[in-house]
Amino acid sequence: MGPFLSIIAGLLISTQNVFNSRLSEKGGSWAATTIVLGGGFLCSLPVFYFTDNVGLFQVGGVNPVYLFSGVFGVGIVYCFMRGISLMGPAYAVSIVMVSQLTIAFVINSFGLFGFEEQPVTLNKMIGIIMLIIGVLVFKLGDRLPFMKKSTQKANGWKALKEN
Repeated sequence: MGPFLSIIAGLLISTQNVFNSRLSEKGGSWAATTIVLGGGFLCSLPVFYFTDNVGLFQVGGVNPVYLFSGVFGVGIVYCFMRGISLMGPAYAVSIVMVSQLTIAFVINSFGLFGFEEQPVTLNKMIGIIMLIIGVLVFKLGDRLPFMKKSTQKANGWKALKEN
């Protein structure tokens, strides 16, 4: 169930931020951020009341710092929306993905925020490095010396298909 929910979250995050970017074109970035987060609040409040068995402000025993995660939400929506506007969805999402995986790796490796410390392994390091290289290849493509031949071949196939 965890992988399925994570896939759904990825689909929703990417789609939401494309929509946010389009919304910001008409109303501005901060108006879009306010509308998006306000709409999210209005949607989540009734779901909370029907599903959770705790009061909204009964979060005793939680580190007060965690209550500021909503402020992170404002930064996430704004920065992601602007990144998509400036770079396009695919490149922005790929950079966000690398940064999310990297910070999650750091949190796990050092046992931050109450998570169990996980050992740093060569496989994990190689995975993050490969992900970063993949994003660079995705973005830079034919500007990388080792990609010139494959780009020329791809363009050659395209020319053949058009004739």
